[in-house]
Amino acid sequence: MTSLISARNVSKTFGSLRAVDNVSFEIEKGRITGLIGPNGAGKTTLLKAVLGLTDCQGSLSVLGLDPFKQRKELMQNICFIADVAVLPRWIRVSQLLDFVESVHPRFSRSKARELLSKTKIPGQAKIKELSKGMVTQLHLSIITAIDAKLLVLDEPTLGLDIIFRKEFYSNVLNDYFDQERTILITTHQVEEIENLLTDVMFINDGRLVLNSPMDQLPERYVELQATGDNAELARKLNPIHERDMFGKKIMTFEGVGRDRLKALGEVRTPAIADLFVAKVKGATT
Repeated sequence: MTSLISARNVSKTFGSLRAVDNVSFEIEKGRITGLIGPNGAGKTTLLKAVLGLTDCQGSLSVLGLDPFKQRKELMQNICFIADVAVLPRWIRVSQLLDFVESVHPRFSRSKARELLSKTKIPGQAKIKELSKGMVTQLHLSIITAIDAKLLVLDEPTLGLDIIFRKEFYSNVLNDYFDQERTILITTHQVEEIENLLTDVMFINDGRLVLNSPMDQLPERYVELQATGDNAELARKLNPIHERDMFGKKIMTFEGVGRDRLKALGEVRTPAIADLFVAKVKGATT
């Protein structure tokens, strides 16, 4: 496989703050990777480095290019949607299509029109007249009409209701993603993208605490629900995290076989959100 993004010992400091701390990872072509972390964990700084908006220490290659030094060339093959609309509020939808068509050689106006025909967005409306959901739909329609190799989504559905969020990710999969394209997503709404991801990375305090394909998680992590003496026996197996739920102990284990835990209670693969809490809190206790 060919890596679209290759990071080796990447760091970024702001004075005494180490926002990204010696991070290494690979993102392959045709994957959907979730970058998950709490506020201030280093997600945005890492994304800015990938997009060439900030320099960094270490080695970072995106589509075979140095993103900071070769950003103009890089941006011909990357699309980006942030958590806040960056479209000028005074411009009309039709004028926006005119502008993108004039500046981006890989933009298909016919495809953008096709995508917009599925929405209720008026062609002559100004951006300021649209709801936040409509602005997000417009942004996505423009982005997915560009023949790019990498799509970066930074909290793209923040502030939208659940219907818009579901439609957004459905449209991303149906209208953009294929085996030749790659998507990098950051979001706090982990449960909504869990079934979309092929890979997941957890970042906390600037460091990666997990980097794994989704299909390997059941082999590495097990969640056990136990009570009484069984909970005491399970605790001796050194769970990485433990929480209470309705009088039962929920323990997360790393590298402990399922067969060994089945005798102590109910076992399952932890949800991504629960695994994230376990890895982050477990690392700080």
